[in-house]
Amino acid sequence: MAELSTIARPYAEALYAAARDKSTVAQWSTALNELAQISSNEDVREVMTDPRLSKAQRKELLLGLVKSALPAEASNFVDLLVENDRVITLPEIAEQFEDLKNRHEGSAIAKIVSAFELSDAQVQELLVGLEKKFGVKLKPEVTVDNSIIGGVRVTVGDQVLDTSVQAQLTRLRDTLAAQ
Repeated sequence: MAELSTIARPYAEALYAAARDKSTVAQWSTALNELAQISSNEDVREVMTDPRLSKAQRKELLLGLVKSALPAEASNFVDLLVENDRVITLPEIAEQFEDLKNRHEGSAIAKIVSAFELSDAQVQELLVGLEKKFGVKLKPEVTVDNSIIGGVRVTVGDQVLDTSVQAQLTRLRDTLAAQ
């Protein structure tokens, strides 16, 4: 959703800059991923918009759900999000924070969708070719989706490399329909 990404960008950039200055990027990365998972829960979203709860109660409830150790400034960050009714942007903030972190490290996330389970050796072999193509060190996130029938679909940033059978069938259908 473009609107959420626009709202999340300043939070992610400011948080990344502060974390980088204090050498707490890894700690914030973990904390943001957990906060994003928590805020993605439908029940949590409902509670965060409940007008019967004060903003202080919402903040306390959200922080109470976190299991890992949070950076010292996390309470202030969550307070800011609750105060501005931006808790729903946490997943997008976390994603943009990771993108900034990866860009700073000279790497990127490769979202690999395969029709079948890939072995570690197959993933590594695929990464070698993809890293040459994209020119960055890639961190794989592999998922299985049997609806693509065969092959793989790789997304790195906003670039997509789709060699799936499903994509080939779609291209063939489009070509036949155009004639």
